[in-house]
Order: sequence, then C-alpha cells, then structure tokens
Amino acid sequence: MKNFEIPGIYKSSIITGLKELRKNEDPRKKDFSPSELDFGPVKFLIARHFGFCYGVENAIDIAYRTIEENPGKRIFLLSEMIHNPVVNLDLQSRGIQFILDTHGNQLIDWDEINADDVIIIPAFGTTLDIERLLVEKGNDVKKYNTTCPFVERVWTRANRLGEDNYTVIIHGKAVHEETRATFSHATQNSKALIVRGIEEANLLADVILNKIHAKDFYKIFDGKFSEEFDVGKDLTRIGVVNQTTMLATETQMIADLLKNTMIKKYGANKIDEHFADTRDTLCYATNDNQSATTGLLETNADLAIVVGGYNSSNTTHLVEILQNKFPTYFISGEESILSPEIIRHFNIRAKKIIETENYLPEKKKIEIAVTSGASCPDAAVDGVLEKILSFFPEAKSKEEAFNI
Repeated sequence: MKNFEIPGIYKSSIITGLKELRKNEDPRKKDFSPSELDFGPVKFLIARHFGFCYGVENAIDIAYRTIEENPGKRIFLLSEMIHNPVVNLDLQSRGIQFILDTHGNQLIDWDEINADDVIIIPAFGTTLDIERLLVEKGNDVKKYNTTCPFVERVWTRANRLGEDNYTVIIHGKAVHEETRATFSHATQNSKALIVRGIEEANLLADVILNKIHAKDFYKIFDGKFSEEFDVGKDLTRIGVVNQTTMLATETQMIADLLKNTMIKKYGANKIDEHFADTRDTLCYATNDNQSATTGLLETNADLAIVVGGYNSSNTTHLVEILQNKFPTYFISGEESILSPEIIRHFNIRAKKIIETENYLPEKKKIEIAVTSGASCPDAAVDGVLEKILSFFPEAKSKEEAFNI
C-alpha cells in the first residue's frame, strides 16, 4: 500500500507504536480484540483499528503538498477536507479558504474564483455540476483532486448499475458531501434515490409492494430522488450502494430487505432481473473500524470515549455502537475533558454539546474503552490519554505500561 507524507503534528508516539505492534502481530486483521494499556489506576482498552484511513491520508498528503507547490497562490478547498476540526483549522491557518460549507452553502462566491486559483477537491469528492463550473472557469480539477478511491469505486459501481438499467438506491445522508457527489454521478445515466436508514428502506419496500400509494412516495422522499422519477417504472430494477461511512451492517440490512421485497413481488426465480448484488461498495476502513468497535463491546469497560469531529458520519456510527453498552462520550479532543469531574461531549441524539459530571467512576481501577473516527489524527487520541492520565499522579509511566 502507498505510503503518504503526514505532517508530524498528526503523529503519535503511543498510538502509532501500538498500531505497528498489532499490525506486525496480526497483519491480516483476524483479531479485532482491543489492545490494553494498563497504567495501574486506569486501564485503556484501545480499539484494534481506528484513525486515519487510506482515503484520509491520501487527502492530507495532497493538501499539504499543494501548499508547498504553490507559494504565493490563492488555494481553495471546495469544502472541509475531512470532517475533523483539527485538520481543517490547520489548513485554514496555512491560508487555504473554503468555498462551501459541509451542507453545500456558499461561503465564497463563484465569481471570486478565477483560473489562476488552485482548487482542491476534498476526500468526499464533488458533484459533476461543480466540476463543470470549475472547468469552464479554467481551473484544473484533476491535479489536486483528493477524492477517496473507495468513494470513486462506489461511483463506478453506480455507473455500471445505470448501464444495466437499474435504479441506484443510495444508503446515505442526503446533506452529506459524499452522498451529494454520489447522487450526482449516479444520475448521469440512471435514476437514483437516497434512503437515510432502515426505516426509510421499509417505507420504500411498502411503496414497491403497493402498500403505500405512489403519490405518497414523492412526499416521503422529497428532495431525495432524481428528476422525472417514475415510481411505477423506476423501482422495477434496483441496486444498492452506500455512502462509505455509513454503518456497514445497516447497508447490508437495507440490501437484504430490498432484495426480499423484490422476491415477494417478482419471485425468487426472477430476482436477478430486478435486484443487483452490490455489497462490494462497502469501505474496508469503515468495516474495520466498526468491527474493532464491536470488539470493544466484549470488554467490561466502565465507560467509552470516542474522539473525532462532531459532523463525522463514520465517527457518529462508532458512538451508536458503543452507547448500546457503555456510558459513551463523543469528544473532539483533550480540550473536551475539562477536569476529573466534568467532560464536555456531543450528544448525538440531542445533536448538541453537553457537559456531564462524575463521568469517571469512583473505584480503585477504571477501565476506559477508546476509539476514534477515520478522520481523527492519532495525536488527538494521544492527547486524550495524556489528559486522563494527568488526573492520576500515581499512574505508571508510558514506558512501564507499554514499551514503545
């Protein structure tokens, strides 16, 4: 696999060393049990796989190389490079400006962009309309394109579905940059529809089976289907792809549900005419992160901490997995840990930042499950460990806990 140049500010002595050790012991990732770092009064149970994935490392490598190669030039990112505030703020501090926010709202007018400007396409990719606009302006949309290869693989699969006259069902968040880009590419030569999760997939199944009237489809899925979508015609042949950061298990549930729906309607002997098997669009890093997080559920941790950007889809899904068993705190970094008594964290249900008191239990030995999203630097996780350890002056040294 390609090696990327990642700035030193994102690297970590403890986590990087721990990952290397597990990689050497288990190169094929057959063991998703967590690593243990025992400091005496506190033990960290660290997920087998987490942090920067291939696509994120590729994007960061290109972004910082872009800065080095273009001194004196104006450099723009279409939107956030990745969903991590540490990375995005550092890029902005180096002069990079964002044209759009994460929901596609304009921050800098297109009229202010000219052919001499350098444009970076983020890891999520972008829509064909934006690509065409930039090309018309004379901007190079290929040289500094950081679109994740696994996102591009989804686009390729969607294109093949269109060529075979299937409608593309996209499991994703309609407002997410990646889903907007995938929807744009899918609608080049096919009809497309976005479903947020299993609940909407069940509604779609009822539409297909005529349990919900066709006219109600357009209300339920308003803003999520392609132009001139015909319920009677465009739901007879379907295939499922996904936003690569969604829950892999939910994508599979949706695919299984819709496949069974088509069997009910057309019969098992005709299923290949009406449903395309597309499970190969699932991202390996998303799968690995989620499998490793499930491995944490096998422990008896007192609490779980998930580190990452609050608008990160893949990180949010890790929180969803862990909070089924543990008190789980979704934090952006060490600054969120205010004291041994108070932690500031993002509540994914209420969708707001809250503070919780007495998050650390009063006991002789505390066990904390730790993981992070695919866009979170290892250094941020290191900072969280260090901050918590600072509350335990009697804790063992890093060298004693783990000889890196």
